[in-house]
Parts: sequence; C-alpha cells; structure tokens
Amino acid sequence: MTSTYVLAIDQGTTSTRAIVFDHDGRPVATGQLEHRQIFPEAGWVEHDPEEIWTNTREVVGQALGKANITRHDVVGVGITNQRETAIVWDRRTGKPVYNAIVWQDTRTQPLIDELSADGGPARYADKTGLPLATYFSGSKITWILDNVEGAREAAEAGHLLFGTPDTWVLWNLTGGVDGGVHVTDVTNASRTLLCDIRSMEWDDELLAAFSVPRSMLPEIKSSSEVYGHVHSSGLLREVPVAGILGDQQAATFGQAAFGPGESKNTYGTGNFLLVNTGEERVASSNGLLTTPAYKLGDQPVVYALEGSIAVTGSLIQWLRDNLGIINSAEEVEALAASVPDNGGAHFVPAFSGLFAPYWRSDARGVLVGLTRFITKAHIARAALEATAFQTREVLDAVNDDFGGGLTELKVDGGMTQNELLMQFQADIVGIPVIRPEVAETTALGAAYAAGLAVGFWDDLDELRAKWSENARFTPQMSDDERAERLRVWKKAVSKSFDWVD
Repeated sequence: MTSTYVLAIDQGTTSTRAIVFDHDGRPVATGQLEHRQIFPEAGWVEHDPEEIWTNTREVVGQALGKANITRHDVVGVGITNQRETAIVWDRRTGKPVYNAIVWQDTRTQPLIDELSADGGPARYADKTGLPLATYFSGSKITWILDNVEGAREAAEAGHLLFGTPDTWVLWNLTGGVDGGVHVTDVTNASRTLLCDIRSMEWDDELLAAFSVPRSMLPEIKSSSEVYGHVHSSGLLREVPVAGILGDQQAATFGQAAFGPGESKNTYGTGNFLLVNTGEERVASSNGLLTTPAYKLGDQPVVYALEGSIAVTGSLIQWLRDNLGIINSAEEVEALAASVPDNGGAHFVPAFSGLFAPYWRSDARGVLVGLTRFITKAHIARAALEATAFQTREVLDAVNDDFGGGLTELKVDGGMTQNELLMQFQADIVGIPVIRPEVAETTALGAAYAAGLAVGFWDDLDELRAKWSENARFTPQMSDDERAERLRVWKKAVSKSFDWVD
C-alpha cells in the first residue's frame, strides 16, 4: 500500500480540526480553526454552517501542508463531529436556510413540554434510548421548519436536507450540489429523537410527532465503510471518505474501549462518559442515555450507556470571555492552584439546564457559598471542581445501571492536561484516572474507523495494541472527606432547581 496516512476531520463545538495520523495511530500534523459562537437570545446557541465548511477546507490544507504530504499519501478520511447540532440546507443551492442550531440550545423547550405532556420525558425512550429534551436535534429541525419563512413548504416539496455536522461536511466534501452524498452513521442518527435504535431506521411515529418529512433525512450507514469519494475540486480529491462517528463515540473508539464494561470520559465543551455494553441495549434507571457506540460494516451495532454533562470546558471559556477572570483557558490551573481549596464556594454550571443524571430543564447556573473571603481564585477552583463533581454523579449512575463498578477511569480531551483537575477527579471518584499517550482520541477514533474500512488496519485487536498510558492519577482523599464534599455538592446542585418557571 503506497498511502501511509489517514486524515481525520474533527468538527467540534468550538473549532474544526484536521489531523493526519500514521499507521501507529500517532498524530503527525494538525490544522485547526475556531468558528464563531452566536448567541441571538438567552438560551440560543448557533453556528454558521458555511463558516464551518470554509474552515474545514482550510484546516485540511493546513494539516496536509504541515505533514508535507498530498492526497496520494492519504488512504482515507474519517469524520467526527458535534452530534446533536442541526443544519438544514437547500439541496439545489447548497445554502443553509438558517444557522446551525447547536446541541446546547434550549429554544425548543415549549415543543418538548408539549410532547412530554402525554407520557412524560421517557415517552419515546424504548425506541430512542433518549429522554425528550432540547439537547437532541429533532426539535431543532421542527423549529427551523416552523420559523423560517418558506422552509416547511420547501421541505414538503423535497428541496431541503437535514444533517448533523458530519452529514454537512460529507455532503460538501463529496460534491455538494454536484452529487454530494447525503449520509450519516448510526451514532449520529441515534441522537435525533427520530431513529429507532433497535432497527437503526428512521421511525414514522417519531417523524410524525416532530413533523419532519422523511425526504429531508440522510441515509443511515455504519460507522466504518466507504460512503463516497472526495470531489474533484478538493485537495483530497478521489480519496475515500470511510468513517463517521459522533464525537463521544469516536473518543470511545479511539480509547480502544471495544469490550463490554470498557469506558472513557471526555473533557471538552461538556463532559461525556460512555461505557460499552456490547450488543445489549441497557435501559437506564438513572438518567443515562442508551446509545449506539459504533457499527463496523455489516457487523451488529455495539451499544453504550452515556452520561452527558452539558457544561464543563465551556465554563472555563465563560470565565475567560464573559467575566475576564482569566486571559486564556490555560491560566485557570495556576489561578485555581493559588488557593488550597474552594473556600466554601460551589459553582453549578446549569447554563442549559442540567443533563445527566438529573435532566432538569428548569435548572440554571448558580454560584453558592459566597462570602467576602472568596476571590477569583476560589471561583476558578470551584469551576474546575464542578467538572469533577458532575463526572462523579454520572459515574455513580453508570455503576448502578451496569453493575460491578468501574475500577478505573480512562480520560481524554483538552482539560485532561490540567493536572490539578485530574488529581481532584481521582480524589472525588475514588478510583485511578488514566490519561492516554495520544490525547487526540476523538479524531483518532474517526481515523481508526476509516482505516479499518479501507484495510489500513486489520482489526480491533491491532488497534487495541496501540493504546498506551501517559499518566495515572491515584486517589489521595480520605473516604470521609470525599463523602462530605459530595454531600455539599449535592446541596449546591439542589439550589439550581426550579429557576425557570
């Protein structure tokens, strides 16, 4: 085989990256560009899909240039993405009819309340594995069709397409209006509230409930197969696009969590803990999601339990951008470490309500326990600790649902470079926290999926052998102190409830 690299496109919530990986699964070169975060109203979060596509093309060029390679050196392309973000565009022009509505957006709560009135939030959970919540993309499509002039009529006429960012990037990569492939994979389809995860097909009852025309929806494929080839106008022309995984499933795949009970926790804009449950769909009684982890070609779907936390890394961005407490995200560790503890302050960042394990759309962010003693350093420390506390609550839910209890926590994502946070995380969960050698596990998972599809790698055993440990953080907190810290945290969480009438 002459091609010696796989390229992964990681279309995330705050930026788009392209990373070139070699056969050892090591990153060779990266291109990255941030895109604008658009907040038209309180609770509304949007992105510009055209900016995302422009950035995608540019970061691919950056990565190829830095690696000093061309398309002839690339065996395949994998895509990973922010999962529940909804994009609707006109198939005739390739132009979005509205900005992308981001997974954090809460504008569709009235529709969710209406659907929940008959049967509660778990009304469709048997089919979807999900509660009714603004988080997922189905209600976002409905909002666009009902609020953008002419959109519903165009959709009913078959002119509009829907996709999460993986589908948008793939459609444009493979030609857009000139024959673009309209496809998604099982992991992204499952996050729409429109897909029956038992059959992995779009469901007529759900489409009717959300008033979404079937003609808008992409074809659902596996996570690892050749979907099409890059269009002749692209830098990667004729290279196969062969892997798609939603970002959290991609990180799980990149962490080589291929067996039941194996898990990972990703620290990004939000935090997402996934535990592989094999071919068994485990229904949660603790606020977790039942979700496909991946599907390789014609093999059966592998499922997972997921604990989704809305705000972790984005809280540090908020300290930087909204309050000006820090000038860069990297500064938060030193500031937080300048005080021995949080001084009694606790920060519950329920900016979009609370996700797992509570699913409280009425919650909003609270900063409690303030006295005149509290400084910006204490607030920074409380913000970091909020990430660890929220992870502990999700971990408890996983242990209760899946049984046995996790004996270690594999972690990845940008915040894992914060050693103060990682040590506190180990202290508060009471088990070792393990950081891998390759931190870019989300992009690596997409690369693995694409590489498997084109024969660059042989099987999961070969990928598992590539995983290696970078750092291990062991608990140093006493059981009594841990229990007391958790008691106070849960008290703080209760203060965020019932804020939205």
